[in-house]
Amino acid sequence: MNKIQRQITLSDEHAGERLDQALAKIWADYSRSTLTEWIKKEYITVNGLPSRPRTKVAGGEEVLLDATLDVQTQNKAEDIVLDIIAEDDEIIVINKPAGLIVHPGAGRPSGTLLNALLHHCPTLNTLSRAGIVHRLDKDTTGLLVIAKTPTAHHSLIQQLQARTVKRTYLALVYGELISGGTTDLPIGRHPKQRQKMAINTTGKSAVTHFRIEKKFPDFTLLKVQLETGRTHQIRVHMTHIKHPLVGDQTYGRLYLPKGASEPLKAALKQFKRQALHAYQLAFIHPTTNEETLFTAPLPEDFVALMEQL
Repeated sequence: MNKIQRQITLSDEHAGERLDQALAKIWADYSRSTLTEWIKKEYITVNGLPSRPRTKVAGGEEVLLDATLDVQTQNKAEDIVLDIIAEDDEIIVINKPAGLIVHPGAGRPSGTLLNALLHHCPTLNTLSRAGIVHRLDKDTTGLLVIAKTPTAHHSLIQQLQARTVKRTYLALVYGELISGGTTDLPIGRHPKQRQKMAINTTGKSAVTHFRIEKKFPDFTLLKVQLETGRTHQIRVHMTHIKHPLVGDQTYGRLYLPKGASEPLKAALKQFKRQALHAYQLAFIHPTTNEETLFTAPLPEDFVALMEQL
């Protein structure tokens, strides 16, 4: 059994909001559905009394969270090798390989990064999503930071919400770009293909900055920085500006340039994942308050493809 205890005073800025909505903003490491369930179970009290999720906040209320979680109902720990870049008492920074899913989900209850983290550090079972505060697509490689304590978890969530975490990617795209730029277009679920995302006027704000890192005939290596973190953001934005990522099986298609060598053609055909690597991650350390910067080298398959260019 694991205990989760937190106490806050609701500020006036939340006045008029529903209790579950206000708490979802404050305790962003827990989903609103989880907080709603806890309110109904009376794990969360307001001024010492039970409340309801839709109760309006006035400001100044004392909110206490006192929840007991049954660890046995949580995800199982699995001995999966992790490429750990750095670790201390508060955080773990890993270099995720291609093919590793971050969270368990429908059809994939095990074999994920979360399962690996629970084996590496069993105390993570006391944190929401085992301390994972952001994610990468299954076939995107690179850096992720994981919180090991409630303090670190809260700090990293706040930094992500404030957009002060700097996430920089290397992306190999089709076509020869003339210059860098910014794509500021909202992203939401595709209206017809529900497994895909798309530019959608009713979607969430999404801002992607990119600049040219290196030019090749028919291809460009880009350095991409995210201001927001929407699902498939880089892949959707780059496809929208007619420069899809090499190897993207969802948003792009195989393109073999005229005059390409046979080894290059073979390399392109064999590269069946998006050529996207989260190579740099910067944030403020939760306890030292110092800016930290981590880098991860390109994976071997990405390097081999680049050599053919």
